[in-house]
Amino acid sequence: MAGRPPRRRHRPALPDLRPPRARRPADRRAAAGRIHPARRSRPQRRSGSAAHRPVTAGGGQPAAVVSPPGGALDVFRNRPFLLLWIAQAATQIGGNMVIFGLTVIISKSTGSVSAVSALILTFLLPAVLFSALAGVFVDRLDRRLVLVLTNLLRGVAFVAMFFVGNHLGLIYLLNITVSSITVFFAPAEAAMIPIVVPRRQLLSANGIFTLTLNAAFALGFTLIGPLIVKIAGAPALIVVVALLYFVAAAFCWTLPPAPPSSQAIGRQSARVRVREAEDAMGSVVRQLREGLAYIRDHREIRWSLIYLGIAASLVGVLGVLGPSFAQKTLGLSSEDFVVVVLPLGVGIVMGILLLNAYGRLIPRRRVIEGGLIALGALLCAMALSGRISAFLGTSVTRPGLPDLSLLTSLLSIVVAVAFFAGVAYASVAIPAQTQLQEDLPEDVRGRVFGVLNMLVSVASFLPILVVGPIADLLGTTLVLVAVSILIVASGVASIYLRGPLRPVERVSRASVGGRGDPFVRALGAEISGPQDFLDEEGEPVAAVDERAIEEAAVAAAVVPADPDRDETKLLDPEVEPEVTQERDRESTTRSAG
Repeated sequence: MAGRPPRRRHRPALPDLRPPRARRPADRRAAAGRIHPARRSRPQRRSGSAAHRPVTAGGGQPAAVVSPPGGALDVFRNRPFLLLWIAQAATQIGGNMVIFGLTVIISKSTGSVSAVSALILTFLLPAVLFSALAGVFVDRLDRRLVLVLTNLLRGVAFVAMFFVGNHLGLIYLLNITVSSITVFFAPAEAAMIPIVVPRRQLLSANGIFTLTLNAAFALGFTLIGPLIVKIAGAPALIVVVALLYFVAAAFCWTLPPAPPSSQAIGRQSARVRVREAEDAMGSVVRQLREGLAYIRDHREIRWSLIYLGIAASLVGVLGVLGPSFAQKTLGLSSEDFVVVVLPLGVGIVMGILLLNAYGRLIPRRRVIEGGLIALGALLCAMALSGRISAFLGTSVTRPGLPDLSLLTSLLSIVVAVAFFAGVAYASVAIPAQTQLQEDLPEDVRGRVFGVLNMLVSVASFLPILVVGPIADLLGTTLVLVAVSILIVASGVASIYLRGPLRPVERVSRASVGGRGDPFVRALGAEISGPQDFLDEEGEPVAAVDERAIEEAAVAAAVVPADPDRDETKLLDPEVEPEVTQERDRESTTRSAG
């Protein structure tokens, strides 16, 4: 017995045993998939030239993993998404076109700023009344059917609007009808995206939809709408918009069916579901009270809502005062208001691109506050553009100076100011919306977000109601100066009332009921650490080098090789304590021997 070699102690089988070293390189990605299950369906990296070194936390492990496959435009290869996106682009551009067209019709037929104020209110009122109810119906109907019907009904309403001519009351009534239908279209469209898009492409899909939403304003309200009105007239624009909605309905019909889930409808009868919808209508006041209580208890939510309310109010105010400003200050017709709105829309798109490229270099709160101050100053400059042009015109006509009359003309100043005002507006609205999405916990996001949208619409009502009659009495210029002062004051108040920026903390945001950025969770990416690693703004740092991430994750999770063994073990979170205890027992046994 003494001459026999010592027997190796039996070791119980453990899950996730690594293969022998000979087969390890071929199976490395499979092993990494056991650490990060969310990457199992991701295709392998196509090229290493575009790789970036992963940002790591203290122990050299990746802090966060975000690795969407391919480029952002690869999602357009998904035919259902492409059809849904075309439908969204058609309806968004058409909706912004009709705002411009109806503004011109009412301004020319009445000459009253108050009448234009009433028109803007018809766009906003249904969102306040029906936002809380719309989600109840959408959850209980086929989303594709909702998209088709809402587009068809809106197209029919615009055809009817073409035949009513300049009848003010019927225009208001039909516009309220269209806006009410749109309230039900929006949640159905948002709920359709995850149905037609794979989980790994949600980030790209949502980014494209957000960019389209903002670009539609620049195209519809500032370019295509004014162009059609100038060439063919406002009634022709109404017909074009109706055709766009019919085209969108046809594209939505080709989408895959999206019936409600069994959990949403259960085994309830139609009568029970109708009663639930009636209860939801009656609970609007209760939900509004809950939303107000939540906002009161969460300071960050309150400030984000204030920023969004200011941005929404400003859009309404400019829509009301724009035609009057073009006529009385610039000496143009209502149709020529494009000289203001076109550079404004281009500036918004430029602001979005700048935020995407450099937004992480500056704390988000400072971007919003700086945007508010700049927006107020630029709005004041636009209101006083006539006086500024006259002053510069006399200054540059002195002997010995080059001819700068083209740059100091009233039109040039208005175009330049409108462009930079668009950039400033984007720096307020986009970061504030993003901040609000991140700060809302996942378990209350759907319920509270509808209430918050309703509150933003309510907050924008008062300025729109007030500026029309005041502008008729005191003039457009004075009202614009007063609005600009209030915007600057709101930016300064945010700086002083909110105090200095908080130091960066290694804590998870309360944004998604858990950890990390909501886009990270949408992609299903895993976090390789106990906490998110945040940058100076509090954003989770994302790594995009998939190969380096997998190699680092495997290296960090492999047990140091035992000289008596050919295998190593992956440390699964559930078995890691057991593996550690076994290794300790083996070390103790060898030391004792």
